[in-house]
Amino acid sequence: MPNPRILVLYAHPAPHRSRINSRLAAAARALDGVLVHDLYETYPDFFIDVPREQALLEQADLVVFLHPIRWYSMPSLLKEWVDSVLEPGWAYGPGATALRGKGYWLAATTGSPEDAYRDGERHGRPFEAYLPPFEQTARLCGMEWWPPHILHGANGADEATIDAHVAAFRARLEAFLLTPAKE
Repeated sequence: MPNPRILVLYAHPAPHRSRINSRLAAAARALDGVLVHDLYETYPDFFIDVPREQALLEQADLVVFLHPIRWYSMPSLLKEWVDSVLEPGWAYGPGATALRGKGYWLAATTGSPEDAYRDGERHGRPFEAYLPPFEQTARLCGMEWWPPHILHGANGADEATIDAHVAAFRARLEAFLLTPAKE
């Protein structure tokens, strides 16, 4: 696909068991102007082709981080990707402009229901308390942080909830594709 406007970094360590992330990836794949980049399929050995990844990022106006939340963070391959690809001098720091102004959208699922993310409950704090590392990564790289698209309780979600979540995701991607491209 020549110069996709949206790059979806899909990182699910067990996509065959995914009920929701795989449907979100499929919805994105169906849109012209969107490249869904399956990191676990591309890099099963965790050896990341940094120049290739940086070239993909440079082409996109919006980068979507699509994954399940694992231990209050991203899956291990995506963390390796961030550590390897977002180099100083390219992604952040003096002279780094490669990602400046691009959108950063976290689209993630949690296994626990939303009410488990409260004081006194299983996770002890609101889900938003776990977002600062994601948001700070965007900020450090000069990216525009978009409000996350989160589905809590993914393991127990019914079909109507999943359908609505996927439809909202697709609608947001479609709306972005209708906006003028950045020069």
